[in-house]
Amino acid sequence: MTRSSGQDPPSPFGDDTADHGWARLRHDRTVFFDPRVEEAAQFIADTGIAEELQDLVTHAVGRPRLCTVEGLLVGLTLACRHSGGTVHLNRATDILHWGTSERWRTRFGVPERPDNLHGFEAGYAVVRRLFHQILAAIDPSPLPKNQRLARAEADQILAAADQQQLQANERRLVRITNQVIEGSLSCVRNRLDDIWDGSLGLDATFTATFARGTATRGPVTSTDPDAGWYVRTGDHSDPDLPGTPARPGPPRREPRRGRRRDAKTGFGYDAALAIARNPHHQQAPQPRGCGDPDRLPALVMGMKLSKPGHDPGTNGIHVLADVRRRGHPAGFVAADALYNNCRPDDYQLPLRALGFQPTYGYRTDQLGIQAQAHGAQLIEGTWYCPEMPQPLKTATLDHHRRDDDPAHIDQTTWRTRADARTPYALAPKGRPTPDGDQRYMCPATAGRLQCPHKPASIGTDPRLPLVTPEPSPVGPPKICAQTSVTMAPEHGAKHWQPLTYGSPTWTKVHTRLRNSSEGFHGYAKNDAHESIERAQGRRIRGIAAQSLLLAFQLAHANQRKITTWLNTLPGPDGLPHRRAKRRTTKSVAYWTPTGYLDDEAAA
Repeated sequence: MTRSSGQDPPSPFGDDTADHGWARLRHDRTVFFDPRVEEAAQFIADTGIAEELQDLVTHAVGRPRLCTVEGLLVGLTLACRHSGGTVHLNRATDILHWGTSERWRTRFGVPERPDNLHGFEAGYAVVRRLFHQILAAIDPSPLPKNQRLARAEADQILAAADQQQLQANERRLVRITNQVIEGSLSCVRNRLDDIWDGSLGLDATFTATFARGTATRGPVTSTDPDAGWYVRTGDHSDPDLPGTPARPGPPRREPRRGRRRDAKTGFGYDAALAIARNPHHQQAPQPRGCGDPDRLPALVMGMKLSKPGHDPGTNGIHVLADVRRRGHPAGFVAADALYNNCRPDDYQLPLRALGFQPTYGYRTDQLGIQAQAHGAQLIEGTWYCPEMPQPLKTATLDHHRRDDDPAHIDQTTWRTRADARTPYALAPKGRPTPDGDQRYMCPATAGRLQCPHKPASIGTDPRLPLVTPEPSPVGPPKICAQTSVTMAPEHGAKHWQPLTYGSPTWTKVHTRLRNSSEGFHGYAKNDAHESIERAQGRRIRGIAAQSLLLAFQLAHANQRKITTWLNTLPGPDGLPHRRAKRRTTKSVAYWTPTGYLDDEAAA
């Protein structure tokens, strides 16, 4: 398979930077037999991006290119799989020219080259040029990479750029990178359609870039001008960016030297990832150590890179919209406070327009009454009667108070008060309209309360709570004067959610989806495999390059998870190729206080 140049190669322990790592690559070379190359080519065919990218880089004049786009993508796929999740162009070059058979080299348009440093440099130049031409067609940033620009010059380039073209490139980049991820799901797409309800965990995680950061307000940009400083707390945005509001609390003392170690923890991107899981399915023990065939592993369904803290709501919507574009269903979406704190026009309302149902956890300053409409009060995401007793309105807020606060209540008391809210909740009347409007009945009209404003409810059932409305000079609010009201999508849009906050169903859905997100992040950040948080696996700068290479890494992580899951399913003899993992210790839900959750929700 390999061809010799008739001369001895340099030592594999020499300087890799002088020859782009050729000596080490040649020393560790692996020959890929046709079935493995065929599998990688099928993966690229499943993504459906090779023809589109080929059209983008094909010119009517000029010399023929000595590698096709399909060949480059297959080379990147094989390089990623061979190295356990890193994607390097030099390895893809070595694989395409000396790691595949003549049949595949002919198909990919790769010519015969001598197996020496000069041959590698020529092949590497072809692969690198082709890759950068692809990036130029999908790059949403006009700034040049690999050089530090003066801030004034960078601002001039941004101001002179064609914004419509950049937006078109951004849409193309999102579509192409997510098609790479979609290709990794092709072997389980039928199972996804059968057992997945469209629920997702949405979260942004940090990925470093292969460049050093510069001072945010400094005179020059970084060699990766699209990246930014990541802050682990808050909304991930750089506190030194112009216009960033100061964080509450006393100012922190700056160290004498260096950067603020307690604030900026890395230079790179926020990767918004949508992780699929069916939160309603409870995994059941299977016989003979097999895995559950009705419980797919948590898989990434979509991604988008952005500058840390930069418009997270819009970026999340781009990810979810692409998931819907590829024909997947819409279910619940669980996200952290980074998204819950977005403007409703950027995240909450588009989320519902796509058909998804939000589930939120709230910060302490977001508890209690969050909005009002037609007299009804939105309390922790649910519409309630305005005459609900005050201790019930502030139950969750009181539970989060300091232990030495007289108003503090314990977990059991909070659970009792939270359950006591149920009769005061407005009752949905019918299904939402196509425009998102929802009719709600007064709880007294729905037979849940006794209220003097609704005389027909008095005396119907002495077990029902009796409210005593306070007199008002302007008369009762609309929800009390009418039997029902219409809530538009804008009413309480920032914090509304369909599931009652803290209920067993909410806990099951929200917690499982959030855990799936955090679990996948840790899985893909494993240094033994993709290590997506580190920059060494993606050594090309710019948001387009980082996005495309990260897509291959995430696809590789999906395929690792799918392979492990398939190996746990029963074979022809009823035994799995590899036994499923079983918990040998007690789950943390075992210690849940009595009255907080039921057994099913805690599982």
